[in-house]
Amino acid sequence: MNARTDLSGIDIRAEIDRLRKERNAVILAHYYQKPEIQDLADFVGDSLELSRKAAETDAEVIAFCGVRFMAETAKILSPDKTVILPDMNAGCSLEDSCPPDQFAAFRAQHPDHIALTYINCSVEVKALSDIIVTSSSAEKILSQIPPEQKIIFGPDKHLGGYINRKMGRDMLLWPGVCIVHEAFSETELLKLKAQHPSAPVAAHPECPPHVLDHADYVGSTSGILQYAKDFDGDTLIVATEPHIIHQMEKAVPEKTFIGAPGADGNCNCNICPYMALNTLEKLYVALRDLEPRIEIAEDIRLKAKTSLDRMLAMASGTVGLGDLGPLRVTGD
Repeated sequence: MNARTDLSGIDIRAEIDRLRKERNAVILAHYYQKPEIQDLADFVGDSLELSRKAAETDAEVIAFCGVRFMAETAKILSPDKTVILPDMNAGCSLEDSCPPDQFAAFRAQHPDHIALTYINCSVEVKALSDIIVTSSSAEKILSQIPPEQKIIFGPDKHLGGYINRKMGRDMLLWPGVCIVHEAFSETELLKLKAQHPSAPVAAHPECPPHVLDHADYVGSTSGILQYAKDFDGDTLIVATEPHIIHQMEKAVPEKTFIGAPGADGNCNCNICPYMALNTLEKLYVALRDLEPRIEIAEDIRLKAKTSLDRMLAMASGTVGLGDLGPLRVTGD
């Protein structure tokens, strides 16, 4: 281990706090980060909510403990701030499923379609899109688009399919999936429901239809967290990345939260491997060296910001309530 990475004898938490002040940095943590990262962050939340909060601060440095597209969104909204990501390999299966060149070619094949694109995509795909949506703003935005307008929705086919079914639309879906939400097992979920017959199920719309069909509540991470606080009862089954349960237990410790199981009967396979790449040690090194750093060409940033600005304008009624939501959607 070289001098750059040998951290033996260092009080990592104390050094992070020192560097946070020295760098005038704000630390952001997504709900899917490990509890120890959530607990030292200045803000914990959904990806867009975090980027908007960081933009409103006077911080010179944004340390985004999440995945790459989230840090890119922070840079889009705060071009004059230095944005660092503890591990640049922290990507996203949805982003990976939608390479910009293939998305551009797909759009060219359907010139009469507009592109309504989920925020879980690269900055280059955002720049190729007409309107960005989050899981909680998608319905509000789609309701403002005439039914006759043809739409491409990407990269998440499960979120797009859920919206199609709920709103009676026929959007053309890009075939991407989130590997975390794809891993939930209907069979194991039904076994769990049988063990806890009075417990409702809260699910993220990135889950496949066979999981959403059993959900009592479908919504964004912020929406699921709010539902956890509000629902009547003492036990909730949670079908999204299980690290969000840390915030639920802090908010309502008297309730019990159970992660929905994967195919192996537990939720271990539903931990996001990309989010898990971020560690306290990597956060310390990133703050120390101001690397890895997010850099975006200005022409791409401005195009991507245009699609984000359209979303903010169309969903203005929900801004400030958490990831532009939550729009509460109960299962059919």
